[in-house]
Formats: sequence, structure tokens, C-alpha cells
Amino acid sequence: MAVIVPNQSVLLIDDDASIREIVQACLSDLAGWKVKTVASAQEALNWLGSERPDVILLDILMPGMDAVTFLQRLRASYLTQTIPVILLTVQARWYSPQQLQQLSVIDAIAKPFDPVTLSEQIAQALERSH
Repeated sequence: MAVIVPNQSVLLIDDDASIREIVQACLSDLAGWKVKTVASAQEALNWLGSERPDVILLDILMPGMDAVTFLQRLRASYLTQTIPVILLTVQARWYSPQQLQQLSVIDAIAKPFDPVTLSEQIAQALERSH
């Protein structure tokens, strides 16, 4: 069982308002984490100009800047290149460990997810990545 650290900070990037609301509620209420949600990759990059979360949850399918471009920009910056990223996507099962490594992400969590166990899934992914 993974250790859920209180006050962990999470940045969720997802264009679906209902997903943002559910993730924010379950991670802040059940795990005591600080959650920032944004609707686009560009909004996330703007926010990351001044803030550093402990982990980023990233939806793959978004309008505007796609997730691959976002990851390239994230990894190109000295300030953000080491922030762990977890994909939160309906396509999670499509990614092999090698593909995740090529994208520089530590895991992929499938939508729909279990809100009760989401924080534990994130904590397990973070433990495995160290």
C-alpha cells in the first residue's frame, strides 16, 4: 500500500470541467492534497511559470496544444523538467511502459477511474518512479 503524503500538490490538466471537479474533490477531500486545475495545456504552462506541483495529471486528448507538445515544453524547461507526470486518459491501456518512458511520464491512469482509490494510484506511481 502506497503512502499518501498530506499536502501534496497536484496540477490537473483536463478540458472536461466535470473531471476537474471530481479529481479536485477526491484528492483534496480524501487525501488532503492541494489541487490546482486548469482547462488547457497553455494555461498549465502559464501557471507553471510561477508554481511547482509535486505531480502533474495530464489528459491526452485536449483542444489547442496537445499533450505531446505540452510534455516537450515541460521537459525543455530547467524549472519544470523533473516534475513527475501521470496521464489521466481513456487511452491509458494503449500505452506500454516503453511508450510512457518515451513520453517521460511515470504512469497512465484510465478514465473512468475510481475516485476513492485515485490518490493511492497516484501515490503508488510516484513511489515506483523513485
